[in-house]
Amino acid sequence: MSPPDWTPDHGASAERTRLAWRRTVLSASVVGLLAARPAFHPDAGAPQWIGAALGGLGWSILVALAYRRARGLGRRPPHPGRRTITAYAVTTVALAALASLVVML
Repeated sequence: MSPPDWTPDHGASAERTRLAWRRTVLSASVVGLLAARPAFHPDAGAPQWIGAALGGLGWSILVALAYRRARGLGRRPPHPGRRTITAYAVTTVALAALASLVVML
């Protein structure tokens, strides 16, 4: 049951936000695959494998956070995701730092 002061969102903003999170996960998937690409080079060493593993870990975290946020948006009324959004931003910055290291290798 929904609270008495809650009215449905006729603009479907929660649905648009959920779709935006899905697009972001797809973009993170591409970044994760690009981070893993150097590990498949024939001369790849430990740094490339570690970079690929960290990229995969970051991607897994982003997918888990996006899933958590999508579930929060599916509630009535939608659950605010302050901690989820902050964790997602920190993980994204960490993946950007990893990507800069991958480019420098």
